[in-house]
Amino acid sequence: MDTFGARLRRAVDERGPLCVGIDPHPSLLSEWGMPDTPEGLERFCRTAIEALAALVPVLKPQSAFFERFGSAGIGVLESTIRHCREAGALVLLDVKRGDIGSTAAAYAQAYLAPGAPLRADAITVHPYLGFGALEPFLEVARANGGGVFVVALSSNPEGRTVQRARGGDGRSVAQAVIDEAARCNQGAQPLGDVGVVVGATTGGAGQRGTTADGGLDLGHLNGPVLAPGLGAQGATVDDLRKIAEGLDGVILPSSSREILRFGPDPADLREAAKRSLAECRKVR
Repeated sequence: MDTFGARLRRAVDERGPLCVGIDPHPSLLSEWGMPDTPEGLERFCRTAIEALAALVPVLKPQSAFFERFGSAGIGVLESTIRHCREAGALVLLDVKRGDIGSTAAAYAQAYLAPGAPLRADAITVHPYLGFGALEPFLEVARANGGGVFVVALSSNPEGRTVQRARGGDGRSVAQAVIDEAARCNQGAQPLGDVGVVVGATTGGAGQRGTTADGGLDLGHLNGPVLAPGLGAQGATVDDLRKIAEGLDGVILPSSSREILRFGPDPADLREAAKRSLAECRKVR
C-alpha cells in the first residue's frame, strides 16, 4: 500500500483541497427530515456518501455523533468508513484520541490496523500527554500506510491556555507540536504522513513564518495541515491563505455544516461541495 502522504497528495492533486466532515448532529438529522435514531444516522451517512465520496478527496466522520448511539451507532460508523473508501474517498476519522502505553497502542490498533472494523486512512489525535506518547499511533500508521493528524492550534478560546503557552526555549506549545510532526516527516516523498490541525479561524495566530508574536512556522512540516472551520464557523479563503503562506506541504480546508446544510438532496450537496472546492483552489 502507498503511504498515506502519497495517497493524500494524489487525491488532492486530482480532486482539489477539501475535506468534508460527516457530522450527523441531531439538528442536521432533523433538518434533513430524518429521525434521531441509528436508522436516521445510517440514511444520513449513505446520502452524504452518495453525494460526496466520488467528488472530494477526504471525508471526515466525527466519531462522537456515532458513539452516542452505542453499539448500533458504532455499527453505522463501521459501514460508513467502508462505504466511503469503496466509493473512492480517503477517510479521516475524527476521534481525537490521546493516551499512553498499552492504551494508546490499543487505540492505534482499533483505528489504523489492517482488518480492524473501524480502520480509517488517518485519524486525529491529541498530543497533550506529550508528543512522545503518540509513538504507538505513529508506529501503527507507519507500518500500515496510515496517517495521523495531531492537534496543534485549535480555534476554541479555551485552547489558548495550553496551545499558546511558551516553553523554556520560547516556542509555543503549538509550534513545538508542529516541529515534532516535521521531524517525523523528514525525507518523506511526496508528503509525510503526520499532519497537524490548525483551526482556520486562527489564521495561524499571527504573521506567518514568525513565532515571536504567536505565529506558526509551517515551512518545514512536509506534511498536511487540516484547517477546520471553513464556512459556518466563519473562516474565509483569506484566513486559509495566512495559514498556507510558506507551508511546506498540503493545506486541507475542512467544512461540515456549510455543505451539509444543503442536504438531503444529493445534487444540492454536490453543488455545495463544488462551490467550496472552487474557493479552496484559490488558496494556493
